[in-house]
Amino acid sequence: MSKHLAILGAGPGGYVAAIRAAQLGARVTVIENQALGGVCLNWGCIPSKALLSVVELGDKAKKAKDFGLLLTGPVAYDPAVMVARKNKVVSTLVKGIATLFKTWNIEHVEGRGELIDARTIRVTKPDGATQQVAADGLIIATGSSWPNLPLFPIDGTQIITSKQALELARIPASLLIIGGGVEGCEFASLYSGLGTQVTLVELVPRILPLEDEEISQMMERELKKRGVEIRTGVTVDQIVRQPDVVTAHFRDGLSLNVEQVLVSVGRGFNSRGIGLEKAGVQVGARGEIVVNERMETNIPGVYAIGDVVGKAMLAHVASQQGKVAVENFLGHPRAIDYDVIPTGIFTLPEIGRVGLTEQQARDRCAGAGKDAQQAVKVGRFRYGGIGKAQATGDIQGLVKVVVDEETDRILGVHILGAHATDLIHEAALAMHLGATVSRAAEMIHAHPTLAEGLMEAMEDVHGHAIHLARKPVTS
Repeated sequence: MSKHLAILGAGPGGYVAAIRAAQLGARVTVIENQALGGVCLNWGCIPSKALLSVVELGDKAKKAKDFGLLLTGPVAYDPAVMVARKNKVVSTLVKGIATLFKTWNIEHVEGRGELIDARTIRVTKPDGATQQVAADGLIIATGSSWPNLPLFPIDGTQIITSKQALELARIPASLLIIGGGVEGCEFASLYSGLGTQVTLVELVPRILPLEDEEISQMMERELKKRGVEIRTGVTVDQIVRQPDVVTAHFRDGLSLNVEQVLVSVGRGFNSRGIGLEKAGVQVGARGEIVVNERMETNIPGVYAIGDVVGKAMLAHVASQQGKVAVENFLGHPRAIDYDVIPTGIFTLPEIGRVGLTEQQARDRCAGAGKDAQQAVKVGRFRYGGIGKAQATGDIQGLVKVVVDEETDRILGVHILGAHATDLIHEAALAMHLGATVSRAAEMIHAHPTLAEGLMEAMEDVHGHAIHLARKPVTS
């Protein structure tokens, strides 16, 4: 008799876990009180990229004359059409998940789930009726949500989160974005492209503080080219709302009047109010559900995946965690490996990253008693030296490779430029398979392609890049 698995949450972790469990012969019930696909598909990854693609197309149109393409009139954006297209993309993908559930005989129970014990979930349906789902095992995949910060009272109109920022009922004249991380920089690219005067503020000394410093500095320059005002090392002490304007007061004494404020300062774990205490599931100091490398909680048969476990809060990581949890539940021992996680940042231009930053690599070597300057080698190649980039006009960008000098292993790769989020996977695969940078560089790359930039950067680690001028010899 097949095992019955109940999954609380149908985001990129939960729905992937459900399909993998069904593939392996389990009977699966998924409880979800919102839309299939979770935040990523409905209010995050996909809708933001759908809107950014329009701005990217607009950027190309603005340069059309330089390419010999004559377009009449200025580039203008229609928010209603943009949002309608975005919604259609989302709807198509949500329906796709529902179809997959049907083909794999996965039961979808719509409603809010709460654990009664370690094997039972009580579901409160939209009409108020309740249903109990008892199973042999549970996976908690409740994700994360926008934080409720007293300093920035979200009202959905003047002070907004990314959820409202994706609806674009109209294009605001001015926007203050609080938080210069991934989300903040993506929305700075989006809204500045639409013609909004954007101010981006970040508490720490630089935007994208988790990225390689060289890449972070390049992105700051690119955003400034788009007209974004960037203020780092500052804090917002007070937000004052008036009927037609919002005033932000900064700790350094300056103030700013804007039409809207976008709060982009992290997310909170959805671990409260779901009955974890009734099942005895351990929760960490930040509110994250504590799991081991097999995605097991402290309660046998209860697993947790995705943002709610507080590891790498990325959709693709949640999906991988879901597969790992399912395989362990069904008796196929497997551990999650966080060593190689490619990340995409959908700014304009894009950023792709995998592995350690240059500074992290040098710090690790120093911690191991090695000479941090000698133990780490770096190769670089700019997009301007790539034939295809010149042909398509995508010359702003850099490929950077960080390597262990002793083993020749790739420690990290960072790409800023067109299609960086796609290109990074070649580097991730090389790292996953343990290839040396010399071996990876030997692979023949098709010409003309942007991927040649990665080959050249890898070759540059040992000074062998063909399309780089000879470096002067220092005595």
